[in-house]
Amino acid sequence: MMNTRTWIAAAAALMPLAALAQQPAAPAAAATSVPKVVNVSMCSGCHTIPGYQASFPRVYRVPMISGQSAKYLEAALLAYRKGDRNHPTMRAIAMGLDDAEIAALAAYYAARGSDATK
Repeated sequence: MMNTRTWIAAAAALMPLAALAQQPAAPAAAATSVPKVVNVSMCSGCHTIPGYQASFPRVYRVPMISGQSAKYLEAALLAYRKGDRNHPTMRAIAMGLDDAEIAALAAYYAARGSDATK
């Protein structure tokens, strides 16, 4: 018969195994890719205001992006991320986006036509 210390030691050693047994199985990989959901409002603060001008690092007319080609928007964001386009704010934003987020943003704003509030 086990004494109390042996019993406690054995129970303590088995506790992690019991916890693992109660973990749900990992979900199977999705058969189809789901479009990435991305925060589109990070762009609208500047790019949906007619005539908006930013003043950092210099006065700069901010382009409207609604209705632009998705390929163009994606290429622009990739160029900012890579450093081929030079604007510190846009570079910082683009560097925080992965390829799927860039594609989702480009598709969203391309589908908006010339009016981002549609």
